[in-house]
Amino acid sequence: MKFSEKWLRELVNPAISTQELVDQVTMAGLEVDEVEAAAKDFTGVIVGEILTAEQHPNADKLQVCTVTNGSEVAQVVCGAPNARAGLKTAFATVGAVLPTPDGKEFKIKKAKLRQVESFGMLCAEDELGISDDHDGIMELPADAPVGTCIREYLNLDDKVIDVDLTPNRGDCLSISGLAREVGVLNKAPVTFVADNAVEATIDATFPVELKDAADCPRYVGRVIRGINPQAETPLWMKQKLERSGVRSIDPVVDVTNYILLELGQPMHAFDLDKLSGGIVVRRAEQGEKLTLLDGEEVELNADTLAITDANGPVAMAGIMGGEPTSVTSETQNIFLESAFFNPISIAGRARSYGLHTDSSHRFERGVDWQLQNQAINRATELLLEIVGGEAGPAVETVNQDELPAARQVFLRHSKVNAMLAFEMPADEIEEILTRLGLVVEKTSTEGEWHVSVPSYRFDIAIEVDLIEELARVYGYNNLPVRTPTASMPIKANDETKVTIQNVRRALIARGYQEAITYSFIEAGLQKQFDDQFEGIALANPISAEMAVMRTTIWPGLVKALQYNQNRQQARVRLFESGQRFLPTSGDEIIQENVVAGLLAGARDPEGWNAGKDQVDFFDIKGDLESLLSLGGAEDEFSFVADRHVALHPGQTARIERNGEKVGYIGALHPNLVKELGLNGAVYLFEINQAALTQGKLPRYQEISKFPESRRDLALIVDEGVAFDSVRQLAEKEAGEFVKEVTLFDVYQGQGIEKGRKSLAVGLTWQHPSRTLNDEEINSATSAVISALASEFGASLRE
Repeated sequence: MKFSEKWLRELVNPAISTQELVDQVTMAGLEVDEVEAAAKDFTGVIVGEILTAEQHPNADKLQVCTVTNGSEVAQVVCGAPNARAGLKTAFATVGAVLPTPDGKEFKIKKAKLRQVESFGMLCAEDELGISDDHDGIMELPADAPVGTCIREYLNLDDKVIDVDLTPNRGDCLSISGLAREVGVLNKAPVTFVADNAVEATIDATFPVELKDAADCPRYVGRVIRGINPQAETPLWMKQKLERSGVRSIDPVVDVTNYILLELGQPMHAFDLDKLSGGIVVRRAEQGEKLTLLDGEEVELNADTLAITDANGPVAMAGIMGGEPTSVTSETQNIFLESAFFNPISIAGRARSYGLHTDSSHRFERGVDWQLQNQAINRATELLLEIVGGEAGPAVETVNQDELPAARQVFLRHSKVNAMLAFEMPADEIEEILTRLGLVVEKTSTEGEWHVSVPSYRFDIAIEVDLIEELARVYGYNNLPVRTPTASMPIKANDETKVTIQNVRRALIARGYQEAITYSFIEAGLQKQFDDQFEGIALANPISAEMAVMRTTIWPGLVKALQYNQNRQQARVRLFESGQRFLPTSGDEIIQENVVAGLLAGARDPEGWNAGKDQVDFFDIKGDLESLLSLGGAEDEFSFVADRHVALHPGQTARIERNGEKVGYIGALHPNLVKELGLNGAVYLFEINQAALTQGKLPRYQEISKFPESRRDLALIVDEGVAFDSVRQLAEKEAGEFVKEVTLFDVYQGQGIEKGRKSLAVGLTWQHPSRTLNDEEINSATSAVISALASEFGASLRE
């Protein structure tokens, strides 16, 4: 919002400079974007009157004028088309210094134009840096005093200040609101606009009906008859409007705009003779048409509040009036509107039509709902003074039940001190709030108040809003700087947990790249990868390929593999940590965090010394086992042969932790490989993140100083016997000092019966305090052989 500093100082005039004023309001939360002079620097320009204007003898587009400064007459050559006898204008005398567009200045000298002498210059507004207008020389009012310095006459020693207000400070979208704020900050008296009731001189009224009182609970209207359509807006009003960024149009429109700037109440004036029936405030019917003041025809939506008469819409409420009922140079009777519109009913409506007006800007943020009568009285007072006429009574149509309720906020002294970090005296709290226009009442409890909020402060609703006001007015720069003190115990670090970041780092270190795939997949693909859970369908899917929520991460990773292979990327290693969404018997959804990986292509990166082997099941199993070892609880995990709809029947394992299923690992089913057009074998794993990241607390164990003892066994067992089962039984039977059971060879072939295999197993023992003797080792070895023979039918290979 732009405003004139001189206009502000008419209402409140603290003893501070312009820069101090700017700094002050900025620190109070009303940020100043720009400060510019009302006019550029110039000297020697006065009010002059053209006595005669005759055609230049040697130029078609020039005139030779005689101009008086009140005491002397000078000849001036002028090229402006509006130069004429009797016109009062800006006259730069010989010796005057004027600004140039590039920031420099030039001096007016005696000159000769086409053989005719010129003693000065008649100026346009842009030549004095007042505006960009260069349509002709300035036209001053007929009563402008000739010879007066133009800077004094037009109050050009003024500054235009542009304030960027936050949406919550609609109360400052007027010069009165800004004056109230400056008065509070400086403890200076403010001369507010008087609320003078204008007595009616005629009985003329115009009926008003509020069909949508929730959106427009108050509407004040007044008829004024017999105005002078040829009257002109006074210079002082034009200046204030123009310095606020509002163009002067005609006296009636200018007065409504002036009230908007002065009080913050948007108003509208209708040509009374163009209205029919009465005013009805209602929601528009879908498709109703209205030609706006800017000449654009719009089709109204059903959610738009409209001002209508018997013929249909005449204005968009709180946004813009209609052209057919607008005031023109022929208008003699007007109907003034001053209404309160609910901010919710106006918010966003202007933008939906590609509009943004001064009225909508204010109504969206909230206008004082008790201001309408004062605004219409002030407008009537100015109109009668400028355009004359006779005013009827101000008629208020109101629904009290729909008006905003007066708010009262509870404030505690202790809360103020706690939030501002210093002891603010109770007297100062009461004094600041009172200056802000709030009514402060003490309660029966010491240090507590009930604060009544005025109707123009829409932004104050709770206790912290009041505390913010106290801090703002007290001055943020004046608040003490204190180092906060608080108990901040260090959160215990659970050493049994493996962070997901460490899991990611481990996979990246093994050559994997992290992928982030969509949580939504195609329904058919979901069924191919999971036959246990049905994907939860989306109510409004983006596309058919993203119709259900995934119950496994595998489809996304496989699609990413497909994308890469189609672009000649044969060696792919991907992983993702994310959520899968499992349905329950009720309406709830289980969101389970999992980690999944995918492996395809060559085992080694391409290179002259790299092998040509392709990855297999044991590559991805080794990668997964490296993750299981991060928490030191790898001995709690096991891989059990199983079946899965998406995995190869002979290369599928269920991952268990202490007997509980936590995931799957295996090769992608050959049918899926073929259907998806993938190249080569694809290996996958998916494991519950909670199981993966839950480790065991490390414990110190003294290293034995005594030698290890080892026995190697060549065991023949059925080919379906897993080594893990052999290892567990061997560890159980080998005694408490067994240190390790390892598999170092597997053999099938000549010398081994069909359906059997040979496992070369190494057993290592170590005692913490002595050397084990052969008798103890042999006894433990025999126990292991006996147990394996009994459990798995194992025999020693000869």
